[in-house]
Amino acid sequence: MSTEQSTALPPVVDPATWETELAALRVREKAATRELDAIAAARRRLPMVEMPDYVLEGPDGPVRLAEIFGEHPQLIVYSHMWHDGAEWQCGGCTGFTSQFTRLAGLEKFDARFVIVTQGPIEEALAYRDRVGNTMSWYSTAHSSFGSDVDAPPGGGFAVNVFLRDGDRVFRTWHTDGRGTEQLSYLFPLVDLLPYGRQEVWQDSPQGWPQGPTYSRWAGPQEIAAAYGRP
Repeated sequence: MSTEQSTALPPVVDPATWETELAALRVREKAATRELDAIAAARRRLPMVEMPDYVLEGPDGPVRLAEIFGEHPQLIVYSHMWHDGAEWQCGGCTGFTSQFTRLAGLEKFDARFVIVTQGPIEEALAYRDRVGNTMSWYSTAHSSFGSDVDAPPGGGFAVNVFLRDGDRVFRTWHTDGRGTEQLSYLFPLVDLLPYGRQEVWQDSPQGWPQGPTYSRWAGPQEIAAAYGRP
């Protein structure tokens, strides 16, 4: 953490000036909100592609992709990075998925949110429990599903959305990299703070505390200590 944090402060102004500056920023925030609404509308109009009848591994054995939907027609799948033999898996994936502890509200919108990973199901479930994750996990170790949705073995993370029509499953949307930030509550909250993420790539005023990218992210051990098994 930078030692300049104690002296790097926004300018102090009178309430009227502050209200004026906030109102000017609000115009841009409202425009961004309307643009996000327009993007969501375009997303609802995307075409889709039919998927093969994949078989994944779940806690109770093999399970067809169509069955993972449960009673819902929509499914969000997060592909969690996996490194064979590693005690601690990707800190970014571990931190991202640890945010989702109450997903019942999603079911009101006819959808489920699950995790898939290339790791063997027994190891994947053990890791899930170790870090206190509460989502349903599935393994693609014996399926081409991961590679086919842009999350191959040894590859990165991804989010994919699927729609089921009977036994037919369709892929409707995909993102990776910073595209997943919109699904996180952590970064939107941090971006509200005066100092922001405090990473060197961010556009911040002179003297603002900044450090290496990822330096403030919680590691998997920290997440396990906070939320996992004692």
